[in-house]
Amino acid sequence: MMSLLLRFDLFTIPSRFLYPALKFLPLDIFIAILVLAVFKMYNRVWTYASMDEVMSALKASVVIELIYLLYHKFFDVGMPRSYYFFDIIFLFLLIALSRLSVRVFKGIIARREKSALKRNIMIIGAGSAGSLLIKEIRNGMKSYDVVCIIDDNYNKVGKYIHNIPIVGARDDILNNIAKYDVDEVIIAMPSASVDTIRDIITICNQTSVKLKILPAIAKSLTSSLTQKVREVNYEDLLGRDAVDIKNKELKKFVDGKTVMVTGGGGTIGSELCRQITANNPRRLIVVDIYENTAYELQMELKRKYPDIDVVVLIASIRDMDRMESIFNKYKPEIVYHAAAHKHVPLMEYSPNEAVKNNCKGTLNLVKLADKYNVKRFVLISTDKAVRPTNVMGATKRICEMIIQSYNAKSETEFVAVRFGNVLGSNGSVIPLFLKQIEEGGPVTVTHKEVTRFFMTVREAVSLVIQAGLLAEGGEIFVLDMGKPVKIYDLAVNLIKLKGYIPGEEIKIDVVGLRPGEKMYEEILMEEEGLTGTKNHMIYIAKPVKIEIEEFLKEVGNLINVAYENNDYIIRNKIKKLCPTYEEVKND
Repeated sequence: MMSLLLRFDLFTIPSRFLYPALKFLPLDIFIAILVLAVFKMYNRVWTYASMDEVMSALKASVVIELIYLLYHKFFDVGMPRSYYFFDIIFLFLLIALSRLSVRVFKGIIARREKSALKRNIMIIGAGSAGSLLIKEIRNGMKSYDVVCIIDDNYNKVGKYIHNIPIVGARDDILNNIAKYDVDEVIIAMPSASVDTIRDIITICNQTSVKLKILPAIAKSLTSSLTQKVREVNYEDLLGRDAVDIKNKELKKFVDGKTVMVTGGGGTIGSELCRQITANNPRRLIVVDIYENTAYELQMELKRKYPDIDVVVLIASIRDMDRMESIFNKYKPEIVYHAAAHKHVPLMEYSPNEAVKNNCKGTLNLVKLADKYNVKRFVLISTDKAVRPTNVMGATKRICEMIIQSYNAKSETEFVAVRFGNVLGSNGSVIPLFLKQIEEGGPVTVTHKEVTRFFMTVREAVSLVIQAGLLAEGGEIFVLDMGKPVKIYDLAVNLIKLKGYIPGEEIKIDVVGLRPGEKMYEEILMEEEGLTGTKNHMIYIAKPVKIEIEEFLKEVGNLINVAYENNDYIIRNKIKKLCPTYEEVKND
């Protein structure tokens, strides 16, 4: 019928053509069905139709029309000649398109479903890293769709990279996350400062989007960037630009020397061992009382540096005879002293152990370093040694005074390094928070206003190494640790980084200060003052005057008392040695 309408320009079909067409319509339908069956048009999977199916539809249309033409001649059915031409076209369109529409329809649905499953990505950083990352995502990550770019260079705003718009600077992040329905943000600024990264993380944490980062290690752009992208972690949130340590300086310092690290299996000690071993010492002596971490470190160093002589010794720094046998046998030229009891609340209940390990252990090592002509001795101290309110901090302050006392009368160069909390170290707050989050909460915070200084393990170890390089003897090196961090805010941000809503999905309980804890930590006492060094992030605290012989005599008395008591007598002795110690009771 459509063929006749088209023949007569969509006007009324003359009755001499209309009636025969209607009369033979059932026969036409039967013929079409029969021919289509012969050509197996009903047995094809049209979802995967190709040119073969299209050609079969065309052949079937021609055969059907030839049969129409023959029976019309046989029964003397008069039709316009153009009718048969138009009829072939309509037959082909009805046969092919009606079947191909299945594929088209399913394709549209699939694309819509795929589009719905795609994650809308915002890239922060319109530099070379961002550009390459967008190309890699398009080529290899089909479930991702980069929808917009953020960059602080206002000259780039309004322009396009790979047809993706640069929509604004960091102040526009929140608006564009909502505008483009962003599911995930990737920070692609491998050369940016830690402060910049932290600021961007803080902004993005105001939303529920997933946050990832292309770390600084990827700045060389020599490998797949999508493989380098990782989730943002607490080091991105709290870390700072690392202390600049020249490898050639460290290599010159330890090359061919025997270096000892006490507490070598701990967080700081193990990182010290890694960096020292990488710079070709003649021998590395690792001393630790805890065998498990010492063994793991030994296996790691043997695997990575098979040509370096690594000696791992299980020993207590309290044991003078054992320590002397080690010094006598190996003759270390450089000593890094990281072994200590450091847990504040535990030491409040066991002050005798803090004295035995921290004070006696340090005094043993200092005496032996002096006796066996160690060139340089570096004590790992803490910001809790400044105006301490707890036994642990007070004993570490006494350790600082011990090394300053011996520096005044020894050929050995004794120095101390004072820094804040190390991110992720054993017993620190971040692993505790992460464990609590993993268990579904609550996260326990001692006080909403408590602040602490934080630094990465690498940064802390860089400072320790720099102290060894800069030391002339007697210094207490202090790192510019930046702004202190509120522990409550840290808990909130860690919960967000793990994809939960603070206070709703993960509760935060404020439980009160623990025994000996301060609200705020300090990095030096007023009377110490600070002088700069050639490294702009490192300062030297001026030594406080000490009556050496009287002080060392009192240290001996304190140690003797620690073997007899575990009560207020110890605290009174500590107070006498460390006048800045002010005991607090938070429980």
